[in-house]
Amino acid sequence: MDAIIGSGTGPATDRTADTLASVGEFGVIAQITRDLVMSPQVSVGPGDDAAVFLVDGSAVTSTDLLVEGVHFRTDWSSAEEIGRKAVAVNVADLEAMGATPVSMVIGLGAPGSLPAQWVREFSTGVRMEADRAGICLVGGDTTGAREITICVTVIGQTEGRAPVLRSGARTGQVLAVKGRLGWAAAGLSVLERGFRSPRAAVDSQRVPRVPYGAGREAARAGATAMLDVSDGLLADLGHIADASRVVIDLDSARFEIDEPVRAVAAATGRDALGLVLAGGEDHALAACFEVGSVPDGWQVLGRVRDPEAEEGPTVLVDGKHWEGSAGWDHYRRG
Repeated sequence: MDAIIGSGTGPATDRTADTLASVGEFGVIAQITRDLVMSPQVSVGPGDDAAVFLVDGSAVTSTDLLVEGVHFRTDWSSAEEIGRKAVAVNVADLEAMGATPVSMVIGLGAPGSLPAQWVREFSTGVRMEADRAGICLVGGDTTGAREITICVTVIGQTEGRAPVLRSGARTGQVLAVKGRLGWAAAGLSVLERGFRSPRAAVDSQRVPRVPYGAGREAARAGATAMLDVSDGLLADLGHIADASRVVIDLDSARFEIDEPVRAVAAATGRDALGLVLAGGEDHALAACFEVGSVPDGWQVLGRVRDPEAEEGPTVLVDGKHWEGSAGWDHYRRG
């Protein structure tokens, strides 16, 4: 951590009135890393130029950016919730590869006027979610920025298993999902209208409920393709369809739409199934299995078949192309 957050000279007497500029870069780093517990695999944690740790099998890594105003709003989410979300959305990528989480590094950019208490609460959220996910923070970086910007890089291990890719779906398999669908989209729809209920949906938008451990469970059960649902089920399954050169045909009758999603759809005039199919940020896991090998707790939602010559690899709903939005695109905003 070698960049400057501010030109501070040390902590102020009133901690609630501190800003990052008054605390200074090294004071901020000390607050983030204080009393971190390292796993036995980590031999060098925060405090040196780089962290050192062991992995069992191949290393698996992924990174995500979270930008204020794009991925979160400070008037919608607390610092603790944002810290939890930053960890969850990244570890979900390791789960989607069937990997076991090991360590992570976090880059934080923020304006010097940001209260230092915000960083303390953010750090609390990071630690809370890291404990749930089974991963430890081993380092990172800080810098000044106009908006709060968070970059998390996670590292996992395969433990002798092959990683589960998007390209392994095969004709005749079933598509199954574990985790929530549509809850975060319902929560976003509520927040955009200035409301805070149903609370379950709003909380799901603020902090995704990643099914930790389910990715490894799927890998052990023989999943041949998998990903986490971040941009919408249809959009994300399109990646498996394209990579595997298959058609994924979803059966709408198999979807169990949860009550908070139904309630928001009814209140806002939106289609409940559309929220489930196109809503992102739940970070459920979707995987392809041979018939009869789907683990308990996974919900079968469709099947995998060969593409017809005129349609090519695609995702269908009840044998037809979905006419609504397929999901989120950061550069198209829809």
